[in-house]
Amino acid sequence: MERLRSSPLHANISTALDKHLEVIHVVQSRRKDEIVNASNRQRQGAPRCQDDRDVFALALAIKEMSVVTRKARTTLWCALQMTLPK
Repeated sequence: MERLRSSPLHANISTALDKHLEVIHVVQSRRKDEIVNASNRQRQGAPRCQDDRDVFALALAIKEMSVVTRKARTTLWCALQMTLPK
C-alpha cells in the first residue's frame, strides 16, 4: 500500500502490525510450552489435569491475539481506504 500511495502510511499502522506479529509469537511460545510440559507429565506418569497453568496461559494469549487481530484488520482496512484513489 505504501508503494501504491508513493508515501509512507501512518505510524499507527506499522505499530498495529508489529503488535500483531508480537502476539502471534507469544501464542506460538505458549503452545510450545504447553506441548513440552504435557509430554513431560505424560512421561512421568502424572495425572493429565494436574497442572493447567500452561493451558490458561495459552488461552489468555489466544484471547489477546483475537483482540489484536481485530485491531490489525481495522487498521489495514483504514490503510486500504487511504490508498484507494478518490
